[in-house]
Order: sequence, then C-alpha cells, then structure tokens
Amino acid sequence: MRVMVVEDDENLRVAVAGALRGAGLDVHTAPDIATAGRAFAEHGYACVVYDRMLPDGDAIEDVQRRRGLGWTTPVLFLTARDTVDDRVAGFAHGGDDYLVKPFAVEELVARVLRLCRPTGAARPAVLRHGDLEVDPIRHEVRRGGVLLTLSAREFAVLEYLASRAGQVVTRTDLIEHCWDAGSDPVANVVEAVVKRLRRKLHGPDLIHTVHGHGYRLGTS
Repeated sequence: MRVMVVEDDENLRVAVAGALRGAGLDVHTAPDIATAGRAFAEHGYACVVYDRMLPDGDAIEDVQRRRGLGWTTPVLFLTARDTVDDRVAGFAHGGDDYLVKPFAVEELVARVLRLCRPTGAARPAVLRHGDLEVDPIRHEVRRGGVLLTLSAREFAVLEYLASRAGQVVTRTDLIEHCWDAGSDPVANVVEAVVKRLRRKLHGPDLIHTVHGHGYRLGTS
C-alpha cells in the first residue's frame, strides 16, 4: 500500500519513511503542502501522514479543503501541537488520527497500518461529487438529479472512482477492485468502460485521464 509523509524536517521525514517502509509500505515523501498536492494529482494513497505546521501553511486547512472536494484518504496528523484544542481542531478539520511529537516509532507504524486497513469504516451512504450522486446501497447513479442506467461493471468502476474523488486511480487499481479475482480482462477493457461512462454521464466531463497514471474523478 502507498502512503505519503508530508514533513518539512528532513531527518524526521527520512526516519518516518524508513520505519513505514520497514512495515512493508510503499512510502512517498514531501516537504510541504504544494509538493504533496502535486503527488496527490498523480497517485492514490492509502494514508497520508501530515505534519501540522509546514512551510506553506497549516496542514489542517489543506485537509479541510480537500475533504470539501470529496477527498476520503485517511489522514494522521503528526505534530508538536499538543493541547486539547489542537487535537480537537485536527479531528474537526478532517483528521482521522493525531499523534503528538515526540512519539514512539512503533506506535506511529501501528496507527498508520490501522488507517491503511480500515475495518468497517463508515462512509457516506451516498457518494456526492458536484451534481453526481452514487448510491452504493440502491446501486443508483444520478447526474443533475436524472437517474442513469449503468451496467454492473460501469457502476463498480464509477463507485470506486467516486469513493476516491480527487485521487488518481490506476488501471491496475480498477481491475483489482472492479473485476472478479482470477479474471484476466482483455487489453483496453478499462478504457472501454471509462469511455462508456463518460458518454452516459453527459454534461461536463467528470472522469479525467491522467496520462501515464490512470483516472481521476473531479470537476477539473
């Protein structure tokens, strides 16, 4: 699983990344919010570890903004800000966990692994992005309030993209999550499903191709 560590202290960034790699995770790092944002546009992450105070701003503001756009990636704030108000603010602005510096590396690894493998994690009953609504329970999709007719595969692909709105989802991710285990989809099958989805969704395109990486559901 791929995780991102956003930390401006190089020594700490290297140490945290090393510990997480030792736990079998694929770790990317960034020294600031802007660099992390560029990585988010190209890759999907199972979890993001954010230092609170970064050179280009407070990470909770970035997370709050992304949550408002439908971003669902689990976030752990790693910070020296240790008051009750600070911790409450972290959770209130979209954080899933909060660990105060100094910390035990073993505890950090355990918390990140827990966030990467959520068990029964709650998510909205209806996934909404702009005027798109995806209802996983009823297996219904609406665009601008209009009910659309999708095949089971089209629905599975759209639901997966909607659950990771704003993130890049690779072709491999889609095959692993939207096709039966052991199946061997023919070449370009993902591209064909995405093409049909774009046609059925009408209106401004919500599914964007990130060349060389995959697809991203977003308004721009």
